[in-house]
Amino acid sequence: MEALILQARKYYHRRLLEEGVLTVDQVGIPSNADKDSRLSVAIAQGIAASLEAEVQTKALGQTSGAKFETINMEFLEMTFPHLQNLRPGKWHVDKLGNRNSTKTSSFAQYEHLDYLAALTKGNPKLAASLGNDYMVAPDVVIFRETEPDDVINEVISVVDDSISLYSDLREKNGGLPILHASISAKWTIRSDRAQNSRTEALGLIRNRKGRLPHIVVVTAEPLPSRLASIALGTGDIDCVYHFALPELVQQVNSIEYAEDAREMLKILIEGKRLKDIGDLPLDLAV
Repeated sequence: MEALILQARKYYHRRLLEEGVLTVDQVGIPSNADKDSRLSVAIAQGIAASLEAEVQTKALGQTSGAKFETINMEFLEMTFPHLQNLRPGKWHVDKLGNRNSTKTSSFAQYEHLDYLAALTKGNPKLAASLGNDYMVAPDVVIFRETEPDDVINEVISVVDDSISLYSDLREKNGGLPILHASISAKWTIRSDRAQNSRTEALGLIRNRKGRLPHIVVVTAEPLPSRLASIALGTGDIDCVYHFALPELVQQVNSIEYAEDAREMLKILIEGKRLKDIGDLPLDLAV
């Protein structure tokens, strides 16, 4: 029987093709390529061929971005909840957005953000002093429900009414769900918005009260140099995950003039700063 994550990865790529996120236009330029970069186009073409992308009208960038977020959410829904033996709990995968009632302040570590927002809304001077970097909006989140005492005490008596009165995990304490992971989904990485994911990550780091969630980026960017712009360095983003890393490596290795790209890709992979989408579910179970 085919492994669960392998099945989910194949379905993930099929959804990108079906939804018109990964396409090739009439002149052969894939939708994740920078048409002004010869290397970007060449790498993206090889990946598109490997995934059997068809020639069609190029999808609009904003629409592609929203669909990419949804498809990443679906991939995690298909995989992460099945890792109960590695990471027990009542888990939910959700996509945040303007129409979604779930937001960053819906979680235990960030519930105070609503209070800050209310304070600054009617006080411009206070807003100017505090700034607005506490307004964090991850694309996709994984969160865990609080646990009732009968679950906590299932094997042995762990808690009673005299102890653990402030723990976020305990349902009896009346807290909010716990944010476990923030996934930033960026179809491509362009220079004018390359640092958006870092900004989101720093907001989560600086404004939390309690445990820091996993903070990762998933992208279909073909250029190793642009991947390096967010993947290199530590302290903010856990890791960057490529939507088709083996296919990316194969194509970069096949291009004669891509020596610098090969070297950068090697640095990112060996330095554990770039992994495949198939690695993400297990990494989130840590």
